[in-house]
Amino acid sequence: MRWLFSPFDPDPATPRVRRFRPVPVRILIPNLITLLALCIGLTAIRMAIEGRIELAIYAIVVAAALDGIDGRLARALKATSRFGAHLDSLADFVNFGVAPALLLYVWVLGDARSIGWLAALAFALSAALRLARFNAALDGPESPAFAQDYFVGVPAPAGALVVLLPVYLAQLGLPSPPFGAAFAIVFCLAVGLLMVSRIPTYSGKKASQSIAREWVAPLFVGAIIAVGLLVSYPWEVMSLVTIGYLMLIPFAYMRYHRLKAAHDAREAAGSEPEPAPVPEGEQF
Repeated sequence: MRWLFSPFDPDPATPRVRRFRPVPVRILIPNLITLLALCIGLTAIRMAIEGRIELAIYAIVVAAALDGIDGRLARALKATSRFGAHLDSLADFVNFGVAPALLLYVWVLGDARSIGWLAALAFALSAALRLARFNAALDGPESPAFAQDYFVGVPAPAGALVVLLPVYLAQLGLPSPPFGAAFAIVFCLAVGLLMVSRIPTYSGKKASQSIAREWVAPLFVGAIIAVGLLVSYPWEVMSLVTIGYLMLIPFAYMRYHRLKAAHDAREAAGSEPEPAPVPEGEQF
């Protein structure tokens, strides 16, 4: 049996072969931000279960802000990866599908019992389907240039913030509409349908790629004012932003189809065969 367990003394001068390649830190940073957003989303679920609705909403808003940062940071650092894209989608499902649904159920949908729970399930499933469609589109053909400034349906972060509009209005002290649970159920289902629909909505990707120099200082001032207003008057600002976003959807729909018609017309004109040259003797 000695040959089975023969002593082996490796040569210290022999270089050790690395089994795994080192991962650059710049690739880890966007994923860490995504994980931080996921932790905040899970904390929002805890706050909702404990009945601390305001803190739960704050957590969802912060998670939405971080969700807007991680993707842009990954592209800026050239750290995009399939792992990061799938991790971001899983975090979005928890933060903007599960957390808002549970928050609404604890707040008012629970009054309708099973019907309210079905509405919460429908919203969470709509978020899952919307994110699955987004991931599938990553492997699809590249969209035209005009379509890159639009989302297909309401994105998950926007849907999560929009579906909480009844909570914002209640925090403002407005009287709840008759049959408050029924109104919340209908509104929750409507937002879920917007998420899985094919309605184009503004994405603002092109607007955020570059900014003219003369607009840099006003942008900083505007951002500071916006943050100050959000901190001082959170429910008023969230209500106005949500209503404004919903009012922009018809304009985005009309603008998208106008651009699509112009694009299709240019493609049709470019695909038509050019007429054969007429010989000089046959010209009129």
